Amino acid sequence: MAYPDPAAGTPAATPPTDDSPVVLDRRDGPYGEVVLRAHGGRYEIIANGCFLMDTSDGRSERLLVDVALAALDSPGGPREGLRLLIGGLGVGFSLARAAAEPRWGEIAVVERETAVIDWHRSGPLAAHSANALDDPRVHVVQDDLVGYVRDSGTRFDALCLDIDNGPDWTVTENNGTLYSPSGLLACRERLEPAGVLAVWSAQPSADFEAALRDAGFADVHTIEVPVTRGVPDVVHVGVKA
Repeated sequence: MAYPDPAAGTPAATPPTDDSPVVLDRRDGPYGEVVLRAHGGRYEIIANGCFLMDTSDGRSERLLVDVALAALDSPGGPREGLRLLIGGLGVGFSLARAAAEPRWGEIAVVERETAVIDWHRSGPLAAHSANALDDPRVHVVQDDLVGYVRDSGTRFDALCLDIDNGPDWTVTENNGTLYSPSGLLACRERLEPAGVLAVWSAQPSADFEAALRDAGFADVHTIEVPVTRGVPDVVHVGVKA
């Protein structure tokens, strides 16, 4: 592997601070090229030349899990033993947040890229997922999320999805079907009654809000997280009616 080994004395949470990007690992897979690089004191994941995410912030990725948990609380108080599906491992902020919450009784992470899983198991991203892959509640499903949502018979209390830059800006063409009417109906089928769907996006989408309502989701709303430059990151939320 091209990336530094955390056990060899290179702190995984402290990438090089050089202004020029440094490629740590580059892989070609069935979905194209995926790259891990260090740039300006942060780690970045690039897929097919498209910037996906980095380790500079993480507020909106943590919010993705927080809003789902809050929406699941019943009038009688907090619920326990909840089942969560995280779509996309990314840099690990969402998984770390979920693993820190004991009310999640089971956490499934669907990630299609072998490289991303490796970067968390034995590479520099392990510190950012807080070694959550070792948590007995967590299991990783290496699969395409679109196919898993359509074909899996498993149901969850919450789906927290972050595999693209948003419904209007997908990493690969096939991902667009996840946000289509049939894809959203499949997400609804994967949810228990009153289950929550939360979708991360790099920008708000009124069309996606409408699509959620058309697919049978209630209490549809969008939560914004301001960023330093440009439009805010958002989390789209809907509850299975």
